[in-house]
Amino acid sequence: MRPIRPKLTARRQGSARRGVSPALAMASVAVALALTATACGSGEDDASDHPSVSSGSSSDGKIVIPDGLKEKLKDHGFDLDNWKNGEWKNWDRETWLREARDFVNPIIAGLWDSERMRDADKAPEKPVAPDLSSDEGVTDPTPAPVEAAAVSAPYSAHAAEAGKLFFDSPDGSMVCSATVVKDPAHPGKSNMVWSAGHCVHAGKEGGWYRNLAFVPAYNDKGLSSAELETAPKEEIAPHGVWWADWAQTSQQWISQGGPSGGDGAPYDFSVIHVTPEGGSTGKSLEETVGSALPVEFNEPATTEIADVTATGYPAAAPFDGQKLFQCADKPGRLSLNASDPTMYRVGCTMTGGASGGGWVATGQDGKPALVSNTSIGPVSAGWLAGPRLGDVAQGVYDGVSKKFADK
Repeated sequence: MRPIRPKLTARRQGSARRGVSPALAMASVAVALALTATACGSGEDDASDHPSVSSGSSSDGKIVIPDGLKEKLKDHGFDLDNWKNGEWKNWDRETWLREARDFVNPIIAGLWDSERMRDADKAPEKPVAPDLSSDEGVTDPTPAPVEAAAVSAPYSAHAAEAGKLFFDSPDGSMVCSATVVKDPAHPGKSNMVWSAGHCVHAGKEGGWYRNLAFVPAYNDKGLSSAELETAPKEEIAPHGVWWADWAQTSQQWISQGGPSGGDGAPYDFSVIHVTPEGGSTGKSLEETVGSALPVEFNEPATTEIADVTATGYPAAAPFDGQKLFQCADKPGRLSLNASDPTMYRVGCTMTGGASGGGWVATGQDGKPALVSNTSIGPVSAGWLAGPRLGDVAQGVYDGVSKKFADK
């Protein structure tokens, strides 16, 4: 199966892919692991078709960006006056923001309209080989496939924390799955989302993706693709569109991960802080959707975890990226490199587009908790693997929480 990486879509075109994230090359294994960061798409939508770029949208269509962000963009050679007319499409290697401190994501109000979201569901991928018998370290036998089950609609009543992540890459518009998680600094009022590292950053060969936005309970009623053609945006995005005002992933993913190789899979996680596209309504994301999951780190060995439930929006055939699915299975171990942490692996037939989706198990208090996220899988769907969340993951999580602790 493929590592779930950003899934790419060309409006009304594009080949279906099944990967879960950018492909990762395993040390001592001559196969490429493809992370399919959930439906990445190659849409060539013209940003000039949309009204405004803002951090608090202006009514006259002018770009409204905080001074600090303006300076950061200028320092990297971006012409702010042309940003809304497509300057964000400049992916020149020299100007593609890469370092952890360089994440910027000016809001382009209206960019993610119904059609653009609906079409961001197909993309090519580079999956991993199903047989990893020559890997290093400790790996359990390949799990039997578990058929993905459709989540009952409305999703907001049965998987309130789940949603779909949209963003743009050099290859076009892409998608991943993501989960609303609790914020230690703001109990009951979190604006934090958990996903995969490859859903926010391209890894060693690239930088931060752009126009990153989260849509909780995407297609809440579970409408078919045909029904979505005429569905109002209120049904497609019932809780609105929430733009990332900060994203953080592991330094290991930034320096090692990538679509065609790297050792970043065990560190393929990210935490995103979001804000509503239309400006604050006085309610946080957690209050808006009605729930958020706690995150537990340094979970015990897989033998002590009865089962986990992986949730996501698979977009490669036989799925179309428009509906939410889940797989429940007892996790086993997967080792890509003896020097890296062992990953979790479960049987699951979800395909590309499910990348970044949360893995939920019974927490220490007996209640559901997020313990991992979908990262990689093979070319022919059958299993998924996700990172074991240790001290590095906790550092990323705590870092985002502390950054917004006084806001």
